[in-house]
Amino acid sequence: MGTTTVADLVAQSRPLVIFSKTSCCMSETIKILFYGFGANPAIYELDELQNGQQLERELVASGRRPSVPAVFIGGRLVGGSNEVMSLQVKGELKKMLLKHQVIRL
Repeated sequence: MGTTTVADLVAQSRPLVIFSKTSCCMSETIKILFYGFGANPAIYELDELQNGQQLERELVASGRRPSVPAVFIGGRLVGGSNEVMSLQVKGELKKMLLKHQVIRL
């Protein structure tokens, strides 16, 4: 069996997936934001996973700098903390979460 990839984890998980590191304060902030909406994300802590370094290399290769947090909603990469906070400020984040059934009214 091959190594699990970022795409595998996103496809097999919930509609909200966060790649994070336990030592990253921005990752923690993003998780708290989503919990505040009542979301139940699939969270992958790269510094606690056996293949965490490989997953981080994949995220960097896809253009994520820094690599975490990396947020996927509905199977698509939304981005990191800047992109998520921008969506929140514009009032678009909750709509996106509702559309992809991450949360319910």
